[in-house]
Amino acid sequence: MAPTSPTSAFDLWTDAVSRSFVPLRAHAAGPEERARFEGRLIAQPLGPTFTSTVSGRAVRVSRGRGEIARDDPGHIKLGLQLHGRSTISQDGRDAVLTPGDFALYDTTRPYALDFGSTFRMFVVMFPVEALRFDRGHLGSVTASRFSGRDGLGGIVSTFLHSLSEALDRDALSNRLPLADAVFDLLTAALGERLDLAHGTPEDVRRRAMFLRIESFIADHLGDPDLTVASIATAHHISVRALQKLFEERDATVSGWIRRARLDAIRRDLGNPALAQKPIASIGARWGFADAAAFARSFRQEFGSTPSDYRSQSTRAS
Repeated sequence: MAPTSPTSAFDLWTDAVSRSFVPLRAHAAGPEERARFEGRLIAQPLGPTFTSTVSGRAVRVSRGRGEIARDDPGHIKLGLQLHGRSTISQDGRDAVLTPGDFALYDTTRPYALDFGSTFRMFVVMFPVEALRFDRGHLGSVTASRFSGRDGLGGIVSTFLHSLSEALDRDALSNRLPLADAVFDLLTAALGERLDLAHGTPEDVRRRAMFLRIESFIADHLGDPDLTVASIATAHHISVRALQKLFEERDATVSGWIRRARLDAIRRDLGNPALAQKPIASIGARWGFADAAAFARSFRQEFGSTPSDYRSQSTRAS
């Protein structure tokens, strides 16, 4: 087979992106940029959605009325910036994305994505029904940046990253529950942005709140002052409301924290790079200020002392 010329590489990439999603046009900055273009596409369906990681050099991708007339599945697309910078334009708005940020855009109306330099983006295309909002509501948040650094947007971004990593490892097929969680969180994030909390189903709001709290706990495991009361205060809910969220999962808040800390400690004890770190220091790192209480809890949970577990892990490796 004859080697592909740089010029045809641009055309092949454009064709692959169009066939994987919806008809699109790609525009290079000039003949030289077109000739030097390199790009890649990894794609896989996941339930009713279509996921992909798209990468390349500087390029503008657009979908106009002509492309819409050719094929219009009526889907929504979400772009999560993994590397580089992009601008998503639709409905008179521009969303400038840096790594971790994401935005939505609608395949039924014209849009454009501008990548000024080398980029990598995780894209999810899905039916509008997945978000439990009608298209009219979504029209006011297309091409609006959601920060991946805090709030519900940060949690959505983290979950999307997990999906993109699974796609890269060809391990996406067993991530359908994670995809469901992403759409629940995304629905809640959109409801928050639209100030439509009353229009978000109760089960979705509760699931989103739980996932937000779970993420908060994971981020603060090392804080010995992490308590039921401090978690409730941070999320502006009562202690009883917090406890009820965990009761729905046959768990308690304190038990959840304890298990998460012990799991983190067990990982560290099995890490050869931390073999010289004192066991008590590892316990303290994850919020166990009392070494005796830590050792007792570890043995109750895993059936061996921390030192025995470390020794067994070292021999196994």
